[in-house]
Amino acid sequence: MKIAIFCAFDTPATIEFAKATVAYLEKKGHELTVDQRLMDHWLEKVKDFEAFDADATLSKDCKYLFSIGGDGTLLRSIPFVKDTEIPILGINTGRLGFLTSLQKESLNEALDKFFDEKFSFIKRSLLEVELSPTSAEEIKFGYALNEISINRKNTTAMLSIATQIDREYLTTYWADGLIIATPTGSTGYSLSSGGPILTPETKGIVLNPIAPHNLNIRPLVVPEKAEIQISVEGRGEDHLLSLDSRIFTLANGTQINIRKAPFSVFTVELEGDNYFKTLRDKLFWGYDARNRQ
Repeated sequence: MKIAIFCAFDTPATIEFAKATVAYLEKKGHELTVDQRLMDHWLEKVKDFEAFDADATLSKDCKYLFSIGGDGTLLRSIPFVKDTEIPILGINTGRLGFLTSLQKESLNEALDKFFDEKFSFIKRSLLEVELSPTSAEEIKFGYALNEISINRKNTTAMLSIATQIDREYLTTYWADGLIIATPTGSTGYSLSSGGPILTPETKGIVLNPIAPHNLNIRPLVVPEKAEIQISVEGRGEDHLLSLDSRIFTLANGTQINIRKAPFSVFTVELEGDNYFKTLRDKLFWGYDARNRQ
């Protein structure tokens, strides 16, 4: 089968795991397409692979995309699959690895399990953003798997974030920013800012203000079909808009429209893993010495 390999970081350790993965796949006789950045930093390139670059969308003849790195690497791999429904297998070479399935310590054993088809797919929703007027800074891929967030830029003053849900006024957040998170992203930036945890199957969107100057403001979960309209004002002339790890500058007053994307992304979950086990193992959720078994 044809498998794409993406590795966002070029540290020697990560490249070694990428090379080990490629060696495993070659031994099994799979056809490979490798991201150009990894090709450029290949330490001992012994074979010319088909390559794809940063602006590419993988062809649908790719069966899987292997993302080698951490959660950030997996997020950076989303533009390569877009709406192709090519599943992503995350191989964790970093620290947390909440979204990734394979751990570097058991690479070969985990790959054996994967190719024995001992896994399932997790369907993950994305958010789509539309700007009016169009931003001077082009957003080539206006989708986010984890969250869309609004933050201050070059100022310590709070932002005034006027927010509507389906054209009905919700509130104006006086805050350092606002996080709009998917269920997948509920365990990321939003969780660090006191937001709730949503399982990937939950059909909702989290609105979570960052350091709000209102004692009676709390995170809010709205239905996934809701459309969110936002306009930002502040003492500066502009603010920041981030889509996962991609950051853009917007002029104050830009109309920001956010909705659930019309497509989903699929990630791989190996047999023996599950969402609640990951919460306990990676985030120590509910950890109490009295609960040891």
